[in-house]
Amino acid sequence: MTHLRKGRRKYYDFFSHIYDAFIRMHSRQDEDDTRKFLVDAAHLEDQPAPRILDLCCGTGSVVLAFESCYPESVAIGYDFSHGMLGKAQEKNVTGRVIFVEGDAALLPFADDSFDVVTCSHALYELKGETRQKALREMKRVIRPDGYVLLMEHEIPQRPVVKLLFYIRLLSMGSKDAREFVKGGAESLKQIFARVTLNHSQTGKSKLMSCQK
Repeated sequence: MTHLRKGRRKYYDFFSHIYDAFIRMHSRQDEDDTRKFLVDAAHLEDQPAPRILDLCCGTGSVVLAFESCYPESVAIGYDFSHGMLGKAQEKNVTGRVIFVEGDAALLPFADDSFDVVTCSHALYELKGETRQKALREMKRVIRPDGYVLLMEHEIPQRPVVKLLFYIRLLSMGSKDAREFVKGGAESLKQIFARVTLNHSQTGKSKLMSCQK
């Protein structure tokens, strides 16, 4: 892992202590609706025991939402931050979700292992070749009829929030990171055979559904 990535991991280890409170303040009542939108997009209704992988899972909200809908599933949350995974494990009251610490660009799973792979509001944190490797790894581990679901923020409409959003983009420093957050679907078509772009009802998130 590079020095930069180690620094980011320390940042997220620290941020894990306030992450859930920050998300509640930022998303307000939209948080549950956004997760439901993501779960519904997986099309797992006919699979009583799906295999689910949530990359960059943070404190586990998305993978826990999947597990609550599909209690017979094999659900794995995967993140490089020990602090985030610790907070996720605290919320894992059923004990059915498996949390794994590791690098998104080097997944320790066999080819065609999962029915759905998700990455919610996190892929933009990966820069350049690291992101490309992570996307190729997602494609490798998803089953031929499965979905890779990538959710990212829409550009905010409120002036102050929009300004902060663009400041965040500039802080990334990477041109392709900025382009990914603004658009995303076109670059994904270089990796996946099929990419569909949808928007959440709240208008705050976009979802890119990718298939092999």
